[in-house]
Amino acid sequence: MNDSFILRDRVWREQNERVTLSSNATFAANSSGRNVDEEPDIFRTCFERDRDRIIHSKTFRRLKHKTQVFINPDGDHFITRMTHTLNVTQVGRSIAKTLGLNPDLTEAICLGHDVGHSPFGHTGEQVLNEILDGGWSHSENSVRMLSVIEPLNLTKETINGIEKHPWRYEEPPYSPEGLICRFADRIAYLSHDIEDAIRANVLKESDIPKNITSALGSPGKTWINSLISGIFKASSGGDLQMDEEILSIMHELREFMFEKVYLREETLGQRSEARKIVETLVLHFEKNPDKLPKNYAQDQSDVANSVDYVAGMTDRFAISTFEKIN
Repeated sequence: MNDSFILRDRVWREQNERVTLSSNATFAANSSGRNVDEEPDIFRTCFERDRDRIIHSKTFRRLKHKTQVFINPDGDHFITRMTHTLNVTQVGRSIAKTLGLNPDLTEAICLGHDVGHSPFGHTGEQVLNEILDGGWSHSENSVRMLSVIEPLNLTKETINGIEKHPWRYEEPPYSPEGLICRFADRIAYLSHDIEDAIRANVLKESDIPKNITSALGSPGKTWINSLISGIFKASSGGDLQMDEEILSIMHELREFMFEKVYLREETLGQRSEARKIVETLVLHFEKNPDKLPKNYAQDQSDVANSVDYVAGMTDRFAISTFEKIN
């Protein structure tokens, strides 16, 4: 046993990855680099720097006041976009550590995957997608927030994983760590959103289809373990994937959640009000570009700059700004 501290610098850490990680992992020493070259850090690998930059960014900090499912819920235990992101990161790290993939890159991607989310969750995203020519998505906006609005000069691996994490992209992230985020995101939100729905008396556990609870167990931690285990079971051959039976159950669970929770009729009024707020704010700042902060005055159309600004707002800031201009 060595009683003194051991300074494990970047070179040691990069060499240690070669010893401890799978040959399928993305090694920091082999990174494709950043858009703007930088001197490497003395102690941290490039992916550790990405992770730290995201955590310390204002963009990340705002997630604590952004909607996950329930808009301005009563109670302190409902999931926010921040706690969702932390859950995704922990699920992702568990998968990466077990499969011998790079946990630092996985953490960076998972921490950044939702920073571009609009206020009021997917309702806000839908409105912005309708307003902006060419459409709008939270993952592409996450990249924009971290590359243009608050430029962090992240590695290309982290940027790609953030942008391509949604399942709607046929072309998956090019790193296995990015693919981990795709799975971890869905595992996390399906597991904790149903707990919130039960907490809010929107659902009872008995409402969940029996074949889902038979396969996954009780909602919460048991579900997370079952879904993660489905990845471990199917990925032994070197390709990151989920057991077909568990994947089918996960897809069925997602359909159930959209029908019974995300798009239920009782939320129409709330979603309509959120839509009104986002539309009004975008129009206001499009007509008054001089009121935008300097970092949002980019070389693009006034409506695009307005969308950038509104997309970065927290729920409560969007509501208070809406009240001030009306």
